[in-house]
Amino acid sequence: MKKIRKGDDVVVICGKDKGKRGVVQRIESLNYVVIQGLNKVKKHVKPNPTKGTVGGITEIEKPVHISNIAIYNAATKKADRVGFKLDDGNKVRYYKSSSEPINS
Repeated sequence: MKKIRKGDDVVVICGKDKGKRGVVQRIESLNYVVIQGLNKVKKHVKPNPTKGTVGGITEIEKPVHISNIAIYNAATKKADRVGFKLDDGNKVRYYKSSSEPINS
């Protein structure tokens, strides 16, 4: 079970977007996630008339390493760590600071 999942509200804890919040859009690989609206870079794109794409400079969201983000706890309004425990035979994620389960 992963500590960070798609749809989680997260905070960037280091890098150029430090302190910003966003929602995990997708998981790129084992250790990388794409966060909505964060880690944007400009990319030069060639035009391709057969596909109908227009050339120019576009902004895309690049993946962020999972060690550089933390889950956002709405109750404390801070970044928090994730733990796992068994609840009625099911493995559940919870906030380490308050021991409350994560609803996602």
